[in-house]
Amino acid sequence: MKLYTDSACDLPLTYLEAHDITLFPLRVEYNGQDLADRVEITPQQIFDILEQGGQPKTSQVSPETFLAAFTEQAKAGEEGVYIAFSSGLSGTFATAVMMREQVKETYPDFSLHIIDTKCASFGQGFVVKEAVRLREAGVTATALAEQLTAYAASIQHVFAVDDLDHLARGGRLSKSTAFVGGLLNIKPILTITDEGLIDTLDKARGKKRAFKQVVEHVKARGGDFTSKTIGIAYTGDVAIVDELKAVLTAELQPKDFDVTTIGAVIGSHVGLGVFALFFEK
Repeated sequence: MKLYTDSACDLPLTYLEAHDITLFPLRVEYNGQDLADRVEITPQQIFDILEQGGQPKTSQVSPETFLAAFTEQAKAGEEGVYIAFSSGLSGTFATAVMMREQVKETYPDFSLHIIDTKCASFGQGFVVKEAVRLREAGVTATALAEQLTAYAASIQHVFAVDDLDHLARGGRLSKSTAFVGGLLNIKPILTITDEGLIDTLDKARGKKRAFKQVVEHVKARGGDFTSKTIGIAYTGDVAIVDELKAVLTAELQPKDFDVTTIGAVIGSHVGLGVFALFFEK
């Protein structure tokens, strides 16, 4: 069974390669270059660009990329599952569906389940990791897709953004909200809705208060964490990870932590100083 995902999952290449997952990189456009997220531009490189005031643009996976991979799978007669970035935040899912239907015109028996996770960043990454676990357990492609759809709906996202301008430029937040927030040093605490869209959970004055309120929202949403893993993703200074771990351990006693850096595409939209937490309901 072929497993696919895209770079919005924010999983490192080493993990994807070790588990035989085909990556569809989203694109980053900067300084006249068109770069494949995590393949041709690293998270640290995008952090450096943002630190210097750069404003990279992003684009979805191209139809040609999907068509080539899906055609190869169809020729091999394999089943496949593609774990996709939220359709509410990117056209990538819709493009993949169109390319699957195009391949089916030539290969009517082509079998590919495309899952709209309605997740982003490590929330999507959690779904990919669950797919790996299920595949290793011998679950069929159809059953795997059904279980992943339910699992994705259980994933919670809580994150705080330091600089609202990046979200406003990408159309994920109104420019007026970003302007007022910047003036008042207000940090929105955001989530991903059931429809896969960004929404405001709360607002905090200053970074310390944002930190505290994020942890409070995680505690309220997650229930008992003693058997759960909390995912942490960040942009910029890695020191925030140890701070989060210390507070979360004291407050929630989670089973474990899983940490990743936010990649170039999502990083371009959220900017520096972001910390995000992911967990099951």
